[in-house]
Amino acid sequence: MLRIGILEGSLRRASLSRAAARAAASLLPHDAQAVALANPGTLPLFNQDLLDEGMPEAVAAFISQVESVDAVLIVTPEYNWSIPGGLKNAIDWLSRKNPNPLAHKPVSIWSVSPGLLGGARVHESLRQTLLSQDMIVMAKPEVQIAGAIGKLDVDAGAITNPETEAFLRGHLSAFTAFCNTWAAA
Repeated sequence: MLRIGILEGSLRRASLSRAAARAAASLLPHDAQAVALANPGTLPLFNQDLLDEGMPEAVAAFISQVESVDAVLIVTPEYNWSIPGGLKNAIDWLSRKNPNPLAHKPVSIWSVSPGLLGGARVHESLRQTLLSQDMIVMAKPEVQIAGAIGKLDVDAGAITNPETEAFLRGHLSAFTAFCNTWAAA
């Protein structure tokens, strides 16, 4: 069974991306299992001084979670045309572990926004960061959930738009196949 870690990019409890991330678990094909990774808001800000004193407990637990999965799905908003600070911080912490728990893992990105572009600008900067960690990025099809307020139920963590649900379900099927192709290589 393929274990896909779902990493939320938002720290906000009532965020649209958090709702999409939670809904993803119910959209996975039956040969894949969702693993909710710790929210980046639970991690201290990366500081080499902290690391020099020893890996913080919350970070060590997060690293262990990431090591236990076969692939990662990142579901995130776009902040100022780029990566939310908490998400970048989580990647920075992961990059300090040797061997890097992100290296050679397949990854896909979903961006979520109430706006018309659906957070499209976060993809480029996030892909660049993920490639620097030797991740295997599924670049296409890109997933941008635009107008997300009308497509998601934040309280229930559910997709309410049937077309969006069908698209995301299809994307997760393609991502699972992508992951299995890399696992077989």
